[in-house]
Amino acid sequence: MRRRAFIKAVVGSALTYPHIARAQQNGRMRRIAVLMPFTATDAQAQTRNAAFLQGLEQSGWTVGRNIQIDYRWSAGNVEETRKHALELVALAPEVIFAPGSTAMGPLSQTTRSIPLVFAVVADPVGSGFVNSLSRPGGNATGFLTYEYSIGAKWLEMLKQITPGLKRVAVLRDPYIVAGVGQWGGLQSVAPSYGLELSPINVDHAAEMERAIATFAGVSNGGMIVTGSAQAVVHRELIISLAARHKLPAIYYERYFVAAGGLLSYGPDFVDQFRLAAGYVDRILKGEKPADLPVQAPTKYELIVNLKTAKALGLNLPPTLVDRADEVIE
Repeated sequence: MRRRAFIKAVVGSALTYPHIARAQQNGRMRRIAVLMPFTATDAQAQTRNAAFLQGLEQSGWTVGRNIQIDYRWSAGNVEETRKHALELVALAPEVIFAPGSTAMGPLSQTTRSIPLVFAVVADPVGSGFVNSLSRPGGNATGFLTYEYSIGAKWLEMLKQITPGLKRVAVLRDPYIVAGVGQWGGLQSVAPSYGLELSPINVDHAAEMERAIATFAGVSNGGMIVTGSAQAVVHRELIISLAARHKLPAIYYERYFVAAGGLLSYGPDFVDQFRLAAGYVDRILKGEKPADLPVQAPTKYELIVNLKTAKALGLNLPPTLVDRADEVIE
């Protein structure tokens, strides 16, 4: 209950954008900005934002006392994200926090001088956000989602739980480098598992729904949901479609499974928001993003939902369940 109360309190203040606080205190009020590619009322976005604010608090920054935050929320819409990127850069904050490639793309195109800190970005080098992981070299740094090679693990797990699997629908955002890269990574390893892949875009709900229905019309299919802001925005629809069409699906983050998905394998993204606050703190204290290495996840979690498995008529291999970090029953 204490955790829920904390999240409610910090998120309640954050949703009063565009200005979080105008309190005048003795000393300098520092200014940062946050471009969130989610809806402002999304529960998962609130949890992530609460972790970011908690990280700032742990570093000594309190909204309204010594720091002011300007927020924009774009719900993953490309045009809205571009518009908000321009607005935030015009405010001239000292640092901008940009979770995900959807937010980072427009910001990196808009400013090369304001420091940018990102989280959950799959390919910052390929996207042009940094020169290298160890020495970013420009005005951006942050935290890596995962390597594209994780796709092999997703395919292996799907094949393990459904040995007769022949076809896999891959849900991705085609408008971000990570969406293209994740698709390419999966394509490179699918033949070794004897699997045929079908890309399905997640940017338009109605089109995605039709595409999944068409895909599910042929037997022996499964589904992989790759990381993107659009996947977060449409997660309830995606989970319900997997259940409706009896598609075993693997996701890249725990909260999909907590909401009724079958299983997930990936890092703790909420923790990345807390860690990102640490980089914001270091930049506010004088360090340069060019000198702060991009950090990769060190731990990956396997989450399994046995209730969903039962609804799909699946008997998950005991070896898979035994090695899960969390089992939801």
